[in-house]
Amino acid sequence: MNNHMQQDSPFIYKADALVAEALRQDAAFDTEQWQRYIEQEIGFILPNVQRKWLVNAVTQTALSYGLTILQLWQQLPINHELRQQFLDKVLIHESRFFRHQPSIEFVTECALQHQRRQLANGSNVNSNVASNANNSDHIGANELFRIWSVGCASGQETWSLAMSLAAKQLTHYTILGTDVSEQALKKARVGQYDKRQQALIPPHCQQFIQPLRQASVIEALRFAPVATNTKQIIRNSVNAHWQVMPTLKQQVRFTLHNIINQEPPTPHLQQVIVCQNMLLYFRKFDQRDILARLSEQCALGGYIILAPGEALFWRPSNMRRIAHPQINAWQKISA
Repeated sequence: MNNHMQQDSPFIYKADALVAEALRQDAAFDTEQWQRYIEQEIGFILPNVQRKWLVNAVTQTALSYGLTILQLWQQLPINHELRQQFLDKVLIHESRFFRHQPSIEFVTECALQHQRRQLANGSNVNSNVASNANNSDHIGANELFRIWSVGCASGQETWSLAMSLAAKQLTHYTILGTDVSEQALKKARVGQYDKRQQALIPPHCQQFIQPLRQASVIEALRFAPVATNTKQIIRNSVNAHWQVMPTLKQQVRFTLHNIINQEPPTPHLQQVIVCQNMLLYFRKFDQRDILARLSEQCALGGYIILAPGEALFWRPSNMRRIAHPQINAWQKISA
């Protein structure tokens, strides 16, 4: 650990010096130019109070590639890897397990009702398969229960949902976590976290975590994509104390997705779409566009769950708000 810190110290000191220099020379750093670029690429509105965060992201990215700030700006349009690294540093990856328990309980109850329908129609499975295939936009009794966690960051919400469903012994489901940050998704796929996050997991879900083994780094590398930064995975594993049980990973997957894009991350309609604490980073007209796309991906009878108090202006004709004292949920009532 000490050797690792000694190797990184010159880099850290040099980066700090670049940040300080950029902050001193306001004329050389056009904050609005960088804010416009970020909004154009991912719709993300970085407030002025986050100026130091922005300067740090720019200078750290430039330094890691041996570029000046001007050279970084010139390379971004033509270097996809550089662009992704910069956006990873800009984005806020903070999340936590079971952040909003009522929403998770609501999703779990929806999955339970889905399972009850399956059991009730068990004798008619064969006759219903063809019917469901011809009516794939509606929640059918024999469909896989699909959940999409939008803006999943480092995976805490996604794994919270998986734990909650598994605690009810549900198995016929799949959860998709998406985010625009590849760095955050790498951590989500590995599923390794620190003690602070473990304390947030309720007792009935503690059964789905396990202490890290000596071979945890090897396992992390096995679950990571080919292009993953090995050094970063090793660092994350050193800081982590536990991991989600491998059995949960069978029904959870993560993929890179820019919600501003028109293309959905999956061709399948979703029974539940969870999009909490993300819309606040977008302008109102972008929020409307995002919500419209999410409603298109929601199966008839399915739900979109937002954070309490989020997007109160939304009045879609094909959705109705669920009367619930604790959650902000909308059900799709027409195509």
